[in-house]
Amino acid sequence: MNTPKKITGILCFLQCFVLTVLAESLPKDTIFRYLASKANYEEENIPNYDLPNPLIMKNGTTINTLKQWNQKRRPELLRLFETEMFGKAPKHPKDMHFKILTEDKNALGGIATRKEVSVYLTKSDKHYFTVLIYIPNKRSGAVPLFFGLNFKGNHTISLDPGISYPTPEKQKDFLWRRLPPRGIAAARWPIEMLMENGYALATIYRGDIDPDFDDAFKNGVHPLFYKKGQHHPANDEWGTIAAWAWAMSCAMNYFETDKDINTSQVAVFGHSRHGKAALWAGATDQRFAMIISNCSGCGGAALSRRAIGETIQAVNQQFPHWFCRNFRKYNGKENTLPFDQHELIALLAPRPVYIASATEDQWADPKGEFLSGVHATPVYEFIFGEKGLDAKEMPPSDTPLQDGSIAYHIHSGRHDITQYDWKQYVKFADKWFKK
Repeated sequence: MNTPKKITGILCFLQCFVLTVLAESLPKDTIFRYLASKANYEEENIPNYDLPNPLIMKNGTTINTLKQWNQKRRPELLRLFETEMFGKAPKHPKDMHFKILTEDKNALGGIATRKEVSVYLTKSDKHYFTVLIYIPNKRSGAVPLFFGLNFKGNHTISLDPGISYPTPEKQKDFLWRRLPPRGIAAARWPIEMLMENGYALATIYRGDIDPDFDDAFKNGVHPLFYKKGQHHPANDEWGTIAAWAWAMSCAMNYFETDKDINTSQVAVFGHSRHGKAALWAGATDQRFAMIISNCSGCGGAALSRRAIGETIQAVNQQFPHWFCRNFRKYNGKENTLPFDQHELIALLAPRPVYIASATEDQWADPKGEFLSGVHATPVYEFIFGEKGLDAKEMPPSDTPLQDGSIAYHIHSGRHDITQYDWKQYVKFADKWFKK
């Protein structure tokens, strides 16, 4: 009578084995096409699940007060996400220091001051990453800041000829076959619009922190913190996304030294995988005053237990470096997770958070992203007395919900961060930063 279950188990094992082989031998786009073709996209095929209650501890204790949340439940949730998903990151380096490499007070035709700042991670100047910053010249005092990672290099976010290219040594470390063209990603970075609205912008090329490929953690920041004889992070130690978030926290240390930046009004944002990093940066560093997740999907804002579109197994197979090794225990076993992503949103409370999706991005599970905001709302409302996400049903496309501390919209179109998204983020930031 157990034969069908045995066969199913064998098939699942074989599928996992095949995916592991694929992950090690085929290009990422080929792996993605294979995984996407096998994914579930139908609501009726979502397995039955029960979400953990963010206000009930593992031992069954119900959280009723702010003191209980801050001293018991929040540390417990943070520890679970650290050990089982993102991985534990080291403390900031004691020898971390900064240097302004370039500064132009007449950038972008005079509307902005552009700075390039190196964040050095050791006493020497060998190990560093570079932060590109634009600050509006029309200002009276320090200004709020949008801060996020970029995909292809700081020089790709604008046609501004003053942005430095990475050094030849850096380009070699990045394993670039060719230099990405200047300004190729400018459509995603409305610098002039942000300047006109009184916001500064800062960005770091994610590969300057840790490469976005599985190199067994030989490059990037990880080797700087290995113990004697260590060659790979332990099962509960940081993956690449945690490294990106950690570096964003390090950059925040620099912002606190810059008189032009209001460090009580820094919004950390990210699109796609960078949205996952932004959420984790916001959870681990409460200095970030606002958190913005744009199409972050599995491992970001989307509920894992829905197992629709990109699943835990899919993300771990395609990007085995993103999360800690412990996260692989939950491949195909979402219901055994000791948390879900609505509790990652809850870790951001009471700070304002914006979750955004795209209508054509079923891989990222827009409904699951929305539901994370819904199910994080009790923490905002019951513990902090703040309105959370003021809706139970998803809104129509291009109809933002911004009345509470948790905002949401789903833009028409594909997996991308668009001018429409940015207009909503500025409007939301105005509400909180320009009262």
